[in-house]
Amino acid sequence: MNEFITYLTDVFSAFGPITAKRMFGGYGIYHDGAMFGLVGNDTLYMKTDEENVETFTSRGLPPFEYTKKGKIVKLSYYLAPEDIFEDPQAAAQWARRSYEAALRNAAPKKAKK
Repeated sequence: MNEFITYLTDVFSAFGPITAKRMFGGYGIYHDGAMFGLVGNDTLYMKTDEENVETFTSRGLPPFEYTKKGKIVKLSYYLAPEDIFEDPQAAAQWARRSYEAALRNAAPKKAKK
């Protein structure tokens, strides 16, 4: 496992257990089955939606972006604030907000026939 991912386990210890799954050259960061974080190039981005995105944009934190077929694609994951890496309680608070955003945006499960 990547050293940065191992470090994130400590960062989010006050929030709860996390797991990481490789995806597209980076990692998805999960808690209780919901992806609330994204790691690319050892940089953490956290899930946003209409309810919590302002907490990121008000601090000037940019969204995760990549280029696809010459166009910039922005995802609903924003750069994590630096202070979470020094403050476990702040990390837990930001993780909780992003985890809740992930739950709100989870695809509804299809009913079994």
